[in-house]
Amino acid sequence: MTPATTRLATPDGTTLATDLHLPATPGPHPAVLIRTPYDRRAHRAELRGWAERGFAAVAQDVRGRHGSAGEWHPYRDHEAEDGVATLDWIRAQPWSDGRVVAAGASYAAYCALAAALCPGARGPDAVIAAVPALGLAETAREPTGPERLWARLGWWAAHGDRRDSAPDALDRALARDPSLPTHLPLTRIADRLDRQLPSWPALWADCRRGRLVAHGSAARLPLLAVGGTRDPFAEDTVALWRGWGGPARLLLGPWGHTLTAETRPGTPGRVDLGALYARWARAALDGELGPGRRGVIGLAESGRWHHLTDTPTRPEGPEVAGCVWQFGAANGRCLLAGAEFTADPDRPVRSDDLTVPRGAPADRCLLATPPLPRPLDLAGPAEARLTVVADTPRADWAVRVVALDPAGRADPLAFGIVRRDAPPGTPHPVTVPLGTLGRTLAAGTRLRVEIAGHHFPAHARNPHTGEDPVTATRLAASRRTVRSEGSALHLPVAGRPRPVDPVPETCR
Repeated sequence: MTPATTRLATPDGTTLATDLHLPATPGPHPAVLIRTPYDRRAHRAELRGWAERGFAAVAQDVRGRHGSAGEWHPYRDHEAEDGVATLDWIRAQPWSDGRVVAAGASYAAYCALAAALCPGARGPDAVIAAVPALGLAETAREPTGPERLWARLGWWAAHGDRRDSAPDALDRALARDPSLPTHLPLTRIADRLDRQLPSWPALWADCRRGRLVAHGSAARLPLLAVGGTRDPFAEDTVALWRGWGGPARLLLGPWGHTLTAETRPGTPGRVDLGALYARWARAALDGELGPGRRGVIGLAESGRWHHLTDTPTRPEGPEVAGCVWQFGAANGRCLLAGAEFTADPDRPVRSDDLTVPRGAPADRCLLATPPLPRPLDLAGPAEARLTVVADTPRADWAVRVVALDPAGRADPLAFGIVRRDAPPGTPHPVTVPLGTLGRTLAAGTRLRVEIAGHHFPAHARNPHTGEDPVTATRLAASRRTVRSEGSALHLPVAGRPRPVDPVPETCR
C-alpha cells in the first residue's frame, strides 16, 4: 500500500508534503511522526513497518525540501514551529487517539527534539532520537573547539541551500579540483563548488552549543536515544541521554551514523531496531517505563551488551596496567618517535590515512604498547591526559588510538581533538576526550597512540598564526613536545560486568 499524501498548511500558510500510512485495523491509533529533509518518500518502508505494528505513521518533508513549500534554512526556529503544527494536526484527525511519538535519525532527530522542547507548546508524548545532529554548532565543531571540515563540506554540498539532494556533489567538485579542502579561507571553500551556497559562512558563525541538551533537562516525557560508537555525533547522543529530565534510555551499538555495523563475527549489530522502537514506544505511551536512566552498550567483536552508567567516570586512584597506561612506563607505552615533532599545516597528519611515514621528519608523537596478554573489554568514556609544550599560543592536540591485530592490520579504536590556549614554550596539562568505547580487544592486540597537531581533512587546520581557523589565510608550522611525565592513556576497562539483553533492558 502506498501512503496517502496530503498538503498540511502551517499557521503562516506554508504547505508541507505529508505522507500517512494507517494500520489495517480500525482506529483510533497512536501515531509516530518523522519530519525529514531527506525526502519523506524514502521512509515508506519504515511507515509500513510502524503501521503493521498498530501505529498511524506520518512522514513529512521539512519546509523548503522536496515536496514542501517555503525556504530551506537548516536548524532555524521553523522546525519547532512546523513540528508543533503537525502534532496539532495529527491529534485533530479521527484516526488519532491523541498520543504521538516524534521520531527521527540525524537531522530528523533534531526535528523531533525541537518540537518536543518547543516552549509553551504541547509537544509529542515520547521521543525517539537516533544519531541526533543537535544543531549548527554541534555539527560544525567538536565540543572541544576544532571545526569538523570534511563532514560539513560534504553535507552542505549535498543538501545546503537546495530543494533536493545531490549526494555526489562533493565528489564531482573534488574531481574538478582535488585541492578544494585546502582552500583558504575556510569560509570561502564553498565558492569553489558548482553552485551558490550562501549559508556556508553562517554555519561557522554559530558557536552556541548545548541548547537542546540544556532544554532536555526540564523535559518530563520519555526519551529513547540511539547511537553508535563509530558515529561522529556519539558524544552528543550520550550527553542528551545523561542530561534528559524524564525517563531516558540509551542504546549505543557498534555502529556508524547509518546505524549499521561492519560484518564481523560476534559483532552485536543485529538488533531489529524497528521492532525495538515499536516496543519501546508502546511502553512509553502506556506509562510502563521506569523512572531515571538506563543505558546499554554493545562491545564490538564480542557479541555482548553491557550496562552503561549515566554518570561519566574516569579511572582514578592507583594506576593499573590495562586501565591506565603511563607513557614511557615499563608496562605502559613505549615511545617510538616524535617526543618532539613539528605540526605543519602545509603537511598535516591525515585523518583518512592510518599509515605512519618512515624516515621523514617527525610530524607526530608515536607510542605503542606490548601485545595484550589476554582479551580486554572496553565499555565507557576514554581519554588521554598529556603534558605538552607548543611554541604557539593556540594549539590543537589530536590523539588517535589504533588497534593493531597480531597480523599488524590497523583498526581505529578511539580519537579526540582539543584546542587549547597556553603561553608559548610553557609545559601545561591537556585532557583529550576520546569518546565512549564499546570494544573487545583480542589477546595479542597492540595499541598505537599518535599525538599530532592536525587531523585533516576531517578537521580544519589550525593555522598557528593566532587567526581564527575559519577566516585564516596564512599558515605557520608549530614545534611541539609531549612529555612522558604526567602523560597517560585512560581506557574504560569493563572488568566482569553481567551481559544484558539490549531489547528488554531498553524497554523496561
